[in-house]
Amino acid sequence: MSTSGAPATNWAGNTVFNARRTHRPSSVEELQDIVASADRIRALGSGHSFNRIADTDGDLVRLDGLPPLVDVTPPGGEGPAVTVGAGMRYDEVAGILHTAGSALANLASLPHISVAGCCATATHGSGDSEKCLAAAVTALEFVGPDGELLEVSRRSDPETFSGTVVGLGALGIVTRLTLAVEPAFEVSQHVYTGVPLTQLASAFDEIFGCAYSVSAFTDYSDGLARVWVKRRVTERDGSTRRSRWEGATPADSAQHPIPGAEPTHCTEQLGVPGPWHERLPHFRPDFTPSSGEELQSELLLPRAAAPGALAALRELGARIAPVLQISEVRTVAADDLWLSPAYRRDCVAFHFTWVKDAAAVLPVIGAVEELLLPLGARPHWGKLTTMPHADIAGLYEQAGAFRQLVSERDPHGKFRNPFVDEVFAPAYGV
Repeated sequence: MSTSGAPATNWAGNTVFNARRTHRPSSVEELQDIVASADRIRALGSGHSFNRIADTDGDLVRLDGLPPLVDVTPPGGEGPAVTVGAGMRYDEVAGILHTAGSALANLASLPHISVAGCCATATHGSGDSEKCLAAAVTALEFVGPDGELLEVSRRSDPETFSGTVVGLGALGIVTRLTLAVEPAFEVSQHVYTGVPLTQLASAFDEIFGCAYSVSAFTDYSDGLARVWVKRRVTERDGSTRRSRWEGATPADSAQHPIPGAEPTHCTEQLGVPGPWHERLPHFRPDFTPSSGEELQSELLLPRAAAPGALAALRELGARIAPVLQISEVRTVAADDLWLSPAYRRDCVAFHFTWVKDAAAVLPVIGAVEELLLPLGARPHWGKLTTMPHADIAGLYEQAGAFRQLVSERDPHGKFRNPFVDEVFAPAYGV
């Protein structure tokens, strides 16, 4: 185990954590001792969050030193699954799974992010039929406030499991997760350039329903988008296009989501089939795009709001474009996780990768939210928002049930931090 008193930062460097110490335990037993002796403690995964959701004035604990992959087996009665250490990154898990002939149904745009952090914040991939990554979780092991080791599963804890998976770090320190898997599959991807945003809005269901995973990238400056179409090889020929995509033909060279950027580190395109984990993300695991030189925000809206949201963002394009690197539009299927932005509703997600200039960017984020929040938007838990934290819980039907769960699992607030306090203050009577 290692312990440091040096300040930790998030991946982008826009947040310096207030923790007194940062620990990196090498075993679950060490983690239990750290938690038991701490007054306040929070877990830090890959640090790929852009707000203070992981911050604390107590202790931080990094989980990447915990034991890695535990098992790839078909547990009795629940179907094939993989159990992984909470600090593992998706690229690490995916490689081992693929070797074993298995696959996760979906992956995020980046493969570099930690499994536990993604699941705790309802991070997602893309696909009309694909839920957020946390929806794959069937069981969790975590350390409770007294250092005790606890386990919950969808089977054994049906009443509270859906409130535990996307727990924002407020229920304990996760040590391992069990994820549903399926047989390994191959994917091909094509990129369609020059798709008008007006067409993206008017043919939204057709475009986003044409393949297993679809993403559209735009900077709102010229009214055009690039559409990433990722098909499983069991689907119809990935080299063909929907006949009603007027004027849309696949690009004949590799593309980067940001126009003009070199596509060297993007996953392979041009319809060449490859393993699921080498196509579903946009970037290869040996490269980290932007190297932290960015800020991010994201809003998830009811899917039916997509055309109206696209129209509103086009009108705001002249203000967005000067401080934007790129925006991605994706779809996410409904799930049953209490704090998932896709709780019981199919969603469209508007993700924004901004330049690293908070003073210039935050007013524009505020302007975007002013347009999209009335359409039913919920901000991603790990991204920037100008929405008052105290108002966020009001966007979730199960916020009261989650408050109660937090009070029961952590009555003395060991896993609390200012972010959780501000969002769920009524749980603590403040």
